[in-house]
Amino acid sequence: MNTLTAGAKAPHFTLQDQHGNSVSLADSLKQGPVLVYFYPKASTPGCTVQASGLRDSKAELDSHNVTVFGISPDPVAKLAKFAEKQALNFTLLSDEDHSVADAFGVWGEKKFMGKTYDGIHRLSFLINTDGTIAHVFDKFKTKDHHEVVLAQIAG
Repeated sequence: MNTLTAGAKAPHFTLQDQHGNSVSLADSLKQGPVLVYFYPKASTPGCTVQASGLRDSKAELDSHNVTVFGISPDPVAKLAKFAEKQALNFTLLSDEDHSVADAFGVWGEKKFMGKTYDGIHRLSFLINTDGTIAHVFDKFKTKDHHEVVLAQIAG
């Protein structure tokens, strides 16, 4: 796993959102910075806590003109159920073949309960409007992810 670092160019991507619409990073960067956060699986406890924190912080993120994209390998239909059940107010993107996760360097070997498997590592990237990575969030708990992001954005 070769995770991108601050200062690197973010890989361009276009993925389907929870409504089946194509969403591109390049188009979104025209509106302001983008927070791309990778999470392993929709509707699991940790991912729900992390998404809820971002949902509840939307007004503050909006005040800094930050667009939020949550990316997981889940299919569009599962993302739609997750977004509806949790009343999420930001975009979830489906990366079923994990090509975007690979490009950001967040797909790799994981260990859980004695088993080794490949999956998404929970990392987030704040991307400047010029497409460079401003900050990589790699040290946080799911319950305080939104606070760590807001502290960084507020400077």
